Amino acid sequence: QVQVVESGGGLVQAGGSLRLSCAASGSMFSINTMDWYRGAPGKQRELVATISSGGDTNYAGSVKGRFTISSISRDNAKNTVYLQMNSLKPEDTAVYYCRIVAETNLIYWGRGTQVTVSS
Repeated sequence: QVQVVESGGGLVQAGGSLRLSCAASGSMFSINTMDWYRGAPGKQRELVATISSGGDTNYAGSVKGRFTISSISRDNAKNTVYLQMNSLKPEDTAVYYCRIVAETNLIYWGRGTQVTVSS
């Protein structure tokens, strides 16, 4: 059984930074892409950032300019993905979810970590 656990969320003032982590564990499998999504009340869950098995990254337009090309990173040996979030704004407040896509195309989600940005 695969477990996906996020950590690193919390309360931060506008302009501050947070680093989220997501670790996958359990049955041995190879990971393809690792993504961060976020969901806010009344809004559809949206993709924030993604990183491929080869290290290619992509970011949502809402975070480009604040998140650099290295904001999302992964440690394949640890099956872990990170998201460094800088210059946070109140509109970044959401539950941040990690999504793991295995090479088998099976998808695994974590339960999320709350990020709250105060103005």
